[in-house]
Amino acid sequence: MKTIINTPEAPAPIGPYSQAVKAGNMLFVSGQIAIHPPTGEIISTSIEEETHQVMKNIGAIFKGSRCKL
Repeated sequence: MKTIINTPEAPAPIGPYSQAVKAGNMLFVSGQIAIHPPTGEIISTSIEEETHQVMKNIGAIFKGSRCKL
């Protein structure tokens, strides 16, 4: 059984894909860029800030999936 994951805490997909798909005990997450979800702004001040935002976006998708560690 597959479940489509979509959370407002991460950037909305720009194309015809999902933020993530949960299949059994696996989570398939789409590629992320450094978009700040509340503003839609692309964070591009430094590679460190971009990486931090991407990881926050992935974390929000993981949290929205309700997967257990």
